[in-house]
Parts: sequence; C-alpha cells; structure tokens
Amino acid sequence: MKKLFFVFLALTGVAFAAEANEMLKAYSVVAAGVGLGLAALGGAIGMGNTAAATIAGTARNPGLGGKLLTTMFIALAMIEAQVIYTLVIALIALYANPFL
Repeated sequence: MKKLFFVFLALTGVAFAAEANEMLKAYSVVAAGVGLGLAALGGAIGMGNTAAATIAGTARNPGLGGKLLTTMFIALAMIEAQVIYTLVIALIALYANPFL
C-alpha cells in the first residue's frame, strides 16, 4: 500500500507539471540524490569491512601491520574513487543534462 501511495504521490507532479522539461530536471535531481546516497552507503560499508579486516590481520600478526596498512589505504582509495565517479555522473546529470 505504501508503494502505491508513493507512486501516486510521484505522479501528481506529472499531472501539475507546466513543462516536461521541468519534470526531467526534477527527476534528475531525485536520481542524483538517490545515486549519491547508494554510492555513499556502499562505499561506507566497503570501507568498514576493509578497516575491520586490516585490524583483524594486524591483531593476528603484528609484524605485517605496516604492509597491511599500505594495502588498506590503496583499497580505500579505490573504494573512494568509485564514490567520486558517482558524484561526477550526478553532477553531469544535474548541470549538463544530456536529455534536455
């Protein structure tokens, strides 16, 4: 029932829209927000798992702490790069929208 209500609520904007161009801009903003939220959520989960595995590995073998720390920073940079790519795509969708 909640999903149906959400669909009707979303479609009321279409009924009262002055132009289709404005609706496309509005949907672009919603899509950018959802995309950034999901990317940040996935990145945070990945970073948490990476840090937990590094701490567990250092606790098991303290001699490898430096090597594990270096590997962790490389992995965190790769995870963060994916979130930044999502940010770039969201900014393109907002300011240089190819569909307008």
